Formats: sequence, C-alpha cells, structure tokens
Amino acid sequence: MKQGNFKFEKLKVWEKAIQLSNDVHMMTRDWPKEEMYILTSQIKRATDSISLNIAEGCTGQSDAEFKKFLSYSSRSALEVINCLYLAKGRELIDQSLFDTKYEYVGEIVKMIFGLKNSIGK
Repeated sequence: MKQGNFKFEKLKVWEKAIQLSNDVHMMTRDWPKEEMYILTSQIKRATDSISLNIAEGCTGQSDAEFKKFLSYSSRSALEVINCLYLAKGRELIDQSLFDTKYEYVGEIVKMIFGLKNSIGK
C-alpha cells in the first residue's frame, strides 16, 4: 500500500486508519436502507476523517499544526466508538464485532496520542 511519496504514508497509524475505513465500509454495506443517511453515513464519515486529518496535518507547516489535526483525528475516532455503541444498540452489529472494532479503534487512538506526544521532542 505504501507509495512513500508523502510523509503520512510512512505512518503506521495512518495505515491502520485506512484499514478501519475499509472495514467499516464493508461492515455497513448490509445495514438497512433507513440507516443510509443516518448512522451509516455518520460512521463512514467519522472513520474516513481519522486518516484524512492525519494526512492533512502531516503536510502542515508546523508541529503545532500537525498536533491540531491529530486532535481532530482522535475526536473522529471517539465519534466512531460512539457510532459503534449506536450500531450495537440498534442490533446492526453483534457484541463480538463491537468488541473487535472497539479494540481496533482504541489502538488507533493510543497511536494518535503517542504520535502527538512525540512531535517536537
């Protein structure tokens, strides 16, 4: 997957965020049509926003700018967690899938905070 022309392509957290977006896309394909413009759209936009903000911030002018975009990225990840709770409550996903995705998003959040804390050191 790595082309290597851009700094963000070298980041493991960006790769994981891309994988999450692809997984969520597949997960939501069979959700009911009445959720298409509600929860399906919301979780997909939030998931995509994680990698998009990492990429955009990585090409910024300063460390402070990158940290700001990493904050946006972590907020989007927490939005995904909330969407997972909604999906489970609406019986769109079972407990096992919830647990798997919850753990995966949790790993991404930890990696974002680790990256954010390493900037400027």
